[in-house]
Amino acid sequence: MDNTIQASASELKVGRYVVLDGIACVIKNIDTSKTGKHGHAKCRIEATGIKDGRKIITVMPGHENVQIPIVDKKSAQVLSIHGEIANVMDSESFETFDLKVPEELQGKVVEGGQVLYWIVMGEKLLVQPK
Repeated sequence: MDNTIQASASELKVGRYVVLDGIACVIKNIDTSKTGKHGHAKCRIEATGIKDGRKIITVMPGHENVQIPIVDKKSAQVLSIHGEIANVMDSESFETFDLKVPEELQGKVVEGGQVLYWIVMGEKLLVQPK
C-alpha cells in the first residue's frame, strides 16, 4: 500500500485519518481499555470512510501497527459539469481531469468556480467548493 505511513494504534487521535479494512477513514471515537493481568491495552476505534461515509468499528491491541493515509489537499478550477462529473484543472500543475461530484455538493459546484480536492491513497476526491 503506497501513500501511507505507519503508527501504533495507541498513537491515534480523534479527527485524524487511518486505513481500516483497506479504506481511508476519519477517526470519530477511540476507547482504550487498561492492560489486563496478562495482556495488552486494547483500542476500540470508530471511524467513517472518507469516500463513502461508511462506519467501521474495530478493536485491536494498542501496540499493533496501523496504516495512516497521506492526504494531499489541493485546489482546482471547474471547467465544465456533466451530470455528476466535474471536469477540473489543477491550480498548480494545470492538469485537467474528471472528479465525481458528491451528492451533498450537487448544485454548489459551479462552472468557473474553485473547488478543494484531496488525493487519498492515489484516488482524487472532490471535498468542497471554495
